[in-house]
Formats: sequence, structure tokens, C-alpha cells
Amino acid sequence: LLNINVGGKLFQIAYKVLAQYPITRLGKLALYTDPVKKLQLCDDYLVQKNEYFFDRDPSIFHYIFHFYRSGVLWVMDEMCPSNFVEEIEYWGIHLKYSQRCCRILFEEKRDELSEYLKIEKELEAELEPLESGAQFDGKFLGRFRKMVWNLIENPYSSVPAKIIAVMSSFFVLISIVGMTLSTVEEMKNKTGKMWMEQMEMICAIFFTSEYLMRLISSSSFKNFLRAAFNAIDLVAILPFYIQILFENLDDGDMQYHEELHKVENVSKLGKVLKLIKLMRIFRILKLARHSTGLRAFSFTMRQCYQQVCCLLLFIAMGVFTFSALIHSVEHDVPGTDFTSIPCAWWWAAVSLSTVGYGDTVPDTILGRMVAFVCISFGIILNGMPISILYNKFSDYYAKLKAHEMSQ
Repeated sequence: LLNINVGGKLFQIAYKVLAQYPITRLGKLALYTDPVKKLQLCDDYLVQKNEYFFDRDPSIFHYIFHFYRSGVLWVMDEMCPSNFVEEIEYWGIHLKYSQRCCRILFEEKRDELSEYLKIEKELEAELEPLESGAQFDGKFLGRFRKMVWNLIENPYSSVPAKIIAVMSSFFVLISIVGMTLSTVEEMKNKTGKMWMEQMEMICAIFFTSEYLMRLISSSSFKNFLRAAFNAIDLVAILPFYIQILFENLDDGDMQYHEELHKVENVSKLGKVLKLIKLMRIFRILKLARHSTGLRAFSFTMRQCYQQVCCLLLFIAMGVFTFSALIHSVEHDVPGTDFTSIPCAWWWAAVSLSTVGYGDTVPDTILGRMVAFVCISFGIILNGMPISILYNKFSDYYAKLKAHEMSQ
């Protein structure tokens, strides 16, 4: 018998049993005749008791011991998958020696643990600042840049930093409200336009100052440009300056400038200006910088993109299927709106989403039966992923809040 001491507990296994598994650590220990090689396989050797000592977990070695006696590796649910894999790799035993049912459950649990750790790491990275205080040490105006960085990027560092964070959100809301009011007919008079332009100018000055302060305080210009939030900030301020550039284009020729304003609504320049003004709506994304809920929503979409893409695929399949069915039973009806399958796509999309505008409806009994099946399929289809997305969103939101509080 081979005497093995694992973490203070003694085990005895016959040499001939160990020899059946020559690639394992204990199998090599039983087959080797060179004392030097044997000592390399264990942590210590007691000559008086002829015991080979291993500084490993004795509770897990019970399953290793059972494997040598029965040839089957037991896997218990209460074990930590990472710890168990580390132990059996040390002893040179492969997971294939376990029963198939146990192995499947164990691998599922290990994958869940790996996914959980991966998500935890990504959640911490979501809240981790792009710059750390140590990165400013030894750099030009490092102390000043660190102070500016804390003022802009870390709302919890001081009261002025918190005030700037609140002001940033306030100016975003003011800008969105101003853009909305500028489309109201009563605000398109001379006085309303003047107020809207002044409000837009004040917001643009604040956003520009905020962006420049972030740029100055950044320790790495390359990392600054690659950051998603900084790209959003740039998109938020560019429309204002591009609009000024277009409006003052060829300003020296006043006659041409007047003619340009006359045809602005139909000219290409006017369409470009409208598109640039519309880009100001992206300023609302700036709220995600200080909003845990928006960050959790964005993180949920990134983690669940496969489920979302699968849902869109099912919707597309349903739209094509039910539009073809409704066209086949309704195309002969006089005055029908289902004159072709593409014309029925809108009806199928609205029905699958269970919105049902009622602008296009079937007239025949068979068509209404198809509509009922389409709506029923839409209810089932929309109900499946919503619970998954909501549960993950709630989980990620709670974890993000916990990480924020710990930081």
C-alpha cells in the first residue's frame, strides 16, 4: 500500500490500483523507482512512516481517492467549479472520468460562473474612470490637470464637482427643450427665434468649455478620442459650429446670401442645416455619463444582443409569413389595401407588435382568422424575451449601484 498524507489526513491505496492510471500524479508515484523523481511529485516525504505528504485540500481528495477505487470521478454540486478543476488538474485526472450527467451539469455550472465573473469584470470596467490620479504624476502641470479631471469626471470628489455634474445635466435638458420649442409655430417669430438662438449659444458655450476641460485634463490624448462619452460630447457641440459655418457661408456677397435664404427650404443647403440641427438630439446621451439607469440599459443591450437579434429575426420571419398569407386571402377583395405582399408588410409589423393602428384591416372572415393568428403569435413572441431583458436590467442596475456606492 502507498501511504499518502493529504492536508493531515492519511489515505492508503494499493500500488497495483494506482498503476492502472500511469499518467496521473499518484500513478507516476507508484511506478517511479527513482527517489528523486518521487520527491518531485510530492511536497514532502516522511521516512519513518513511509508517507508522501501533499499540501492540498483533503475534502476534495476524498473524490480523488474514490476515483482510484471505483474508476468513476464524483462531482458534487456544492463544490466550487474553479477549485475542483484546479485540484483534479494537479492530480492529473481528467474530467472525462466522471459520469456524463454529472459532467454536463458541472460544465454548465462552470460556464455560468465564468459568465458571472466576466460580467462582474465588465461592470467594474463600466464605472472605472478613464483616468486615474496616478497617471498625472510626473507629467506637465500634473497637479493642475488632476484637479481639473476630478472637477469634471468625478462628481463625488468635491461639492464644486457635484455642482458641475448637475449643471451639465441641466444644460442638456435646457438644450433639448429649446430644440423642441423651436419647432412650435408660435415660437417661430422674431422674438422667439432670438431667445432660442441665445439659449442655444449659452448651452454650446457651456458644452464647449466642458469638452475643452476634459481634453486639457486628459493624460492620454489617444484614450480621450477613443472614449465613447467623449465622442458623444463632440457630437453634441459640433452641430452648433457647423450651423454657424453654413449660415455665414459666402457672407460677403449679401445679394447671394439673401437669395440663399429665400430658397433655403428647398435647397440642399437648407436640408443639410435641418439635418445638422436634428443632430442636437444626441445631446440627451450626455445624461448617460451621470445616470446609472442609462448605463445599465446600455450594458443590458450589449450583453443581450444575441437575444435581441434573435427577436428581430423572429419578427422579420413573422412579417414575411403573415404578409404573404393575408395577401393570398385578401388580394381579390375590391378596394383592398393588400394589393401586394410588400404593401402587407406594414400591417403584419403593426399586428405582430400588438399595436394595431387599424389603418389597414382585412375584410374577409379568412383574413380576420389570419389576423387573429398573427396577433396571437405576436403576443407570445413579445412576451418571451421581455422577462429576460427586464431581469437582467434589474440585476445589472443593482450591481452598478452597489459598485458606485463601494467606490
